[in-house]
Amino acid sequence: MKKSLFTTVLLFIITLCFSSCQKTETFKVLQFNIWQEGTVVENGFDAVADEIVRSDADFVTLSEVRNYHNTRFCDRIVEALQKRGQTYYSFYTEDSGLLSRYPISDSSTVYPLNDDRGSIYRLVTKKGDQEFAVYTAHLDYRNCAYYDARGYDGNNWNKIEPVTNLDSILVLNRASVRDDAIARFIKEAEKDKAAGRIVILGGDFNEPSHLDWTEATKDMRDHYGLVVPWDVSVMLEKAGYKDSYREKYPDPVTHPGFTCPADCPDIALKKLVWSPEADDRDRIDFIMYSPFNGLSLTDVTIIGPKGDILRGERIIEETVDPVIEPLGLCTTDHKAILANFPLIRHLKKSIKQIKPLAKPLYR
Repeated sequence: MKKSLFTTVLLFIITLCFSSCQKTETFKVLQFNIWQEGTVVENGFDAVADEIVRSDADFVTLSEVRNYHNTRFCDRIVEALQKRGQTYYSFYTEDSGLLSRYPISDSSTVYPLNDDRGSIYRLVTKKGDQEFAVYTAHLDYRNCAYYDARGYDGNNWNKIEPVTNLDSILVLNRASVRDDAIARFIKEAEKDKAAGRIVILGGDFNEPSHLDWTEATKDMRDHYGLVVPWDVSVMLEKAGYKDSYREKYPDPVTHPGFTCPADCPDIALKKLVWSPEADDRDRIDFIMYSPFNGLSLTDVTIIGPKGDILRGERIIEETVDPVIEPLGLCTTDHKAILANFPLIRHLKKSIKQIKPLAKPLYR
């Protein structure tokens, strides 16, 4: 009996010794188009810094970094955040930008800015014992075919007849270099995934998602009956990436998640209107991620005004999208996206970590 009890307890201890203990850590990602680095709205730069602090994001992907007047936006924003009691790290970029709460071990230009047709940058950092590769993308704003579909030229925004032929829309869309930039990202990120890193991509893609132009929405929002496999989102999906907002809110009818054109109340309406007779509201700002063992997604929130621009007028949205209004000033014609990711880590215990019993199990 005693021997049987000893064997049972010993087996239990051995099992315990080699069992996995779980540790959950969370990290947040903020995608933020800052509209000419906060210069369009008076005191916009400080409002951008305040919003980043409120977000408590671990990683921030920025769009429309300009480095005006030969300044270095990366240094200016890091200093502004430091004055607010927050430590971030960055490096020099153009057009798009990156911030990390953790020291950056590597950085690179994945798709360089050329003729103002978009950019992608990458950083590598570590939180605890887990490495991250975080990418930021501000993609080509030209040949925006989702305007052509709604009756406005996607290069000069002059009024035209709506382009309602799917093949024609895809030809117009592929005249941009957005797909080239994303192909470059996918290739580069494969190396990071092979190295065991969590891969995140945030950005203003200047292109909608195929998850939003569906059978369910083809007769809404001036889609003119089109179901469009938009190139960038399709490429990312085929490469295994998840769209954080659609993962959390899969229905584009109830949760359209519009990010542009947002109503910026302190700005004259004419500066916010691109296609005055169309419904050009769309979701063009994204946080994408590659699935990773132990990684999940809990919350995704839109940060911005309740209002948008619809047919040349300011309106208040009546969707059920989760929107948090800006802390102070609204600084941009885009809405930001904030995603919260828990990561479960399995910590192996070895038998050497178990303290010996003070007394024998039996006598």
